[in-house]
Amino acid sequence: MRQKPFEEIVQTEEELRDLLGYPSELVTRKSITHIDDHVRHFIGLSPMAFLATSDQMGYCDVSPRGDAAGFVHIIDDKHLVVPERPGNRRLDSIRNILTNPNIGIIFIIPGLEETLRVNGKACITRDEHLMEQMIAHGKRPLLGIGVEVEECYIHCAKAFKRSGLWDTNQWLESASLPKVSKILADHANMKGIGEEDVAKSLRETYEKRLY
Repeated sequence: MRQKPFEEIVQTEEELRDLLGYPSELVTRKSITHIDDHVRHFIGLSPMAFLATSDQMGYCDVSPRGDAAGFVHIIDDKHLVVPERPGNRRLDSIRNILTNPNIGIIFIIPGLEETLRVNGKACITRDEHLMEQMIAHGKRPLLGIGVEVEECYIHCAKAFKRSGLWDTNQWLESASLPKVSKILADHANMKGIGEEDVAKSLRETYEKRLY
């Protein structure tokens, strides 16, 4: 019988390398430190990005950001801005950035299995000139996440190939998908707030408060 949930813990990079080996020269050399034409083109085609941040204690968060392709504004070869559209007001990413500027972003293009990874230092900006560049549906964002780029590189397609993410033949039927309103109602566990109440609230926010 197992005494611990995790045994034979790997604790050093030497152990990792003994198990998994070293990257090829191509992988080692693929990282660049600026936004070149390739990176600019990729970001311009991407309607979805995932932002990884952590607070000063190291508690991590990954949050999606999505809009029409090209919604992320590129300022120059070292800086970009992600508009902060209306959300649930938890402010996980931007609160983290206030105390820890390190950020990682994965950009996704539908149908393309390779992704673009961008790492750097982030800040929260209210710059009116920049906000004007990111107006959507007549609404100007109040804030943006500014990023000073330190590293850009293409990430291979193995995870997407294994998952079959873009293969619609592998997608679940609607009836088999998790019922998000039920999950939220159960997790919130609020007296008088049931699944239908949550479903109605979700519909309203999706229909009226996207921008």
